[in-house]
Amino acid sequence: MALTGIRGRAGEQLAVAYLELTGARVRDRNVRIAGVEVDLVVDDGRDRVLVEVKLRSRDDYGGAALAVDGRKRHRLARAAAALLQSGVPRVRVDVIAIDLEPDGARLRRYRNAVED
Repeated sequence: MALTGIRGRAGEQLAVAYLELTGARVRDRNVRIAGVEVDLVVDDGRDRVLVEVKLRSRDDYGGAALAVDGRKRHRLARAAAALLQSGVPRVRVDVIAIDLEPDGARLRRYRNAVED
């Protein structure tokens, strides 16, 4: 596996650990919903949450949070709409952005990062 793949998996593991520490339950990883690959599907209280995880080792282009571009947001909104249509009552999309820094990693969670 290439270095970017290894880092991506490690970033997802870090996101899973964080989510579990906050009381969320991870239902699925790297699943396709309505043709869209979703990194994590999580139950957080009454909400079903689609989580996009981004890890960046450099901030040349604005860091991890800005790596979720308009096209990706549109695709995640489509996946959320498909879950709603399938009968899931409450769906939201979160982004977990992990930026590697000289003294460690900074993880930020953006709730409701994608809205219709």
